[in-house]
Amino acid sequence: MKVVYEDNHLIIVYKESGEIVQGDKTGDTPLSETVKAYIKDKYHKPGAVFLGVVHRLDRPVSGLVIFARTSKALARLNDMFRRGDIHKTYWAITQNAPPVEQDTLTSWLQRNERQNKSYVYDKEVPNSKKAVLNYQLRSRSDRYCLIEVELLTGRHHQIRAQLSHIGCPIKGDLKYGAKRSNPDGSISLLSCKVEFVHPVSKKNIILNSPIPDDKLWRELTKDV
Repeated sequence: MKVVYEDNHLIIVYKESGEIVQGDKTGDTPLSETVKAYIKDKYHKPGAVFLGVVHRLDRPVSGLVIFARTSKALARLNDMFRRGDIHKTYWAITQNAPPVEQDTLTSWLQRNERQNKSYVYDKEVPNSKKAVLNYQLRSRSDRYCLIEVELLTGRHHQIRAQLSHIGCPIKGDLKYGAKRSNPDGSISLLSCKVEFVHPVSKKNIILNSPIPDDKLWRELTKDV
C-alpha cells in the first residue's frame, strides 16, 4: 500500500489493480482494512479505527482512493462528491484511437446487475442514468493510445462502457470488448489525479498517482 497523502481528517492511497476497496463475497482483505491497520499501527490507536469509504474503484482498476478518518470529514466529502466538487482524472490505454482527439461524451447507461455490466444508449431508456465525461487523446504508440478522461458523473463502469461505445475498449477489459486480457488480470485504467478543496482546512489539494510499474504505461506517459 502506498500512502499519497494523509492528515488528521483524510488519507489518500494508491490502489493496486486486483485490490478491492471494500469487503465483498470473495472474502479477500479489502484496502479499507489494510488502511485501518496502517493507521492503528502508525498512531498506536487503541480499539477500533474509524475509516469512511468515500468512493470506490473497480477491482481491476488502479489509482487514487480517498478515505475519511473522521465522521465529519466523511459527511463533507460525501456532499462534495454529490455536488461534483471533487475532480477526478483518469488515464486509459486503449486499443484504438478515438474518432476525434477531444470530445464530450453524453450517454445513458443501463446497469445489468446479474451481468455486472453497463449498457450504453444514445437516448434515455427505462432505468438508465445520464453519463457524461470529457476525454482527450494525450499520446500514442504503434498499437495503443493514452486517453485522458475527466468524469463529470460517476456511473457504474462509466469510462469502460463509454470508451468501448466509441470503439476504444480499454486494454485488458474483456467485458467491454478488449481482444485479450492483461497478464495480471488488470485493465489499463488509472485514477491518476484528484483535485478538491480540503473539507476542513479549505486548502487546495492536488494529488497525482504513481504510474503502474509497466513498460507500456511508462512509454505512453513519459511526455505527458
